[in-house]
Amino acid sequence: MQYWIPKALAVSVLVSLSGCSVFINKAHDERNYRTHEPVKAPTSLSQPAQDPVYKMDVGQYDNNPEATNYRPPAQVLTIAKGSWVEETDKQARIYFDKNDGIADLDEFLWDTIQSVLADNNAATTKEDKLLGTIETDWYSIIKTEEGFWWWGDEVNDDLEKFRFTIEEKSHQRTASLRVELIDFKGDHTLTDLLKQQLEVRALNQVVSEFDYRYRQLEVDMRKRQGIISLEMGFDNKGNAALVTEQSYEAVFDRFSGFLERLSFTIVEINPDTGLITADYTKPETSVWDSIWGDDVAQLPIDEGQYQILVSKTKEGGTSLTWMDDKGETLEPGTMNGLQQALEAALIQRGIKI
Repeated sequence: MQYWIPKALAVSVLVSLSGCSVFINKAHDERNYRTHEPVKAPTSLSQPAQDPVYKMDVGQYDNNPEATNYRPPAQVLTIAKGSWVEETDKQARIYFDKNDGIADLDEFLWDTIQSVLADNNAATTKEDKLLGTIETDWYSIIKTEEGFWWWGDEVNDDLEKFRFTIEEKSHQRTASLRVELIDFKGDHTLTDLLKQQLEVRALNQVVSEFDYRYRQLEVDMRKRQGIISLEMGFDNKGNAALVTEQSYEAVFDRFSGFLERLSFTIVEINPDTGLITADYTKPETSVWDSIWGDDVAQLPIDEGQYQILVSKTKEGGTSLTWMDDKGETLEPGTMNGLQQALEAALIQRGIKI
């Protein structure tokens, strides 16, 4: 009754050993593609009738062994504050709204483009500030990484020429920036898709630079408006402290009000020594606070009483030395966390001190 078991085991072993030859793993091999010929009846039978209305040609399939690289069109990145695009726009173009602190949007964009070209070591062949156009000389916007071509193929960087066009609205609150590829040379074939990708790459470089330059402008504005920018440093005695470029008078007069917004209760202010004594209580937060934007930042310090010594620095700025209730200076690690929390609170709420 069980004589078939050894034979079954033998067959299964043979199949396992010959698996590579039995099962073909080349799904896209040429022999897997077949054209469908019309039905051929035996000679002894008549050919079946076929309505010419429904007659279809025999399908032909090309089997290209070379992999085809399909890439989607590049996307314009609206990472800069006040930037936006029109979804139906077929051109490499972005719009900028005039942000606070920018005196002349047209001029700000012009300087941003010049900065990007300088970073690319790209010369210009034509500049017309009145028309808002800049045409570049040859440069490569996509660099071939050294050591990337492992098989020894020598591939040179493609070179491009671009035209940047700034168009400002009549109300001067919005301006657009458009990039056009005006010339190309290289080993690659310039297709419509490659052209679009190169134009968007050039445009996105300007957008990133615009974002960086405006962030720097915001820092300068905060300093001018009295919103201090706190950094880690040392006071005149070498203690770890928070340091700002603002004057001693500006900081001392308003720093206590800033502390009260961060759940501190002012105990004493000594204008002669510059010492502020305050009690800190961690704020109670709820889901509704975060929804309505009323949540108060929790500082990385324990509840209790603290002393903040406000002093002039040798460089002309102001230092804030934090001490506990016993007059011991806080550890540098605690000061670093405190600096980040206070800086975030200043920026988030736009508090002026």
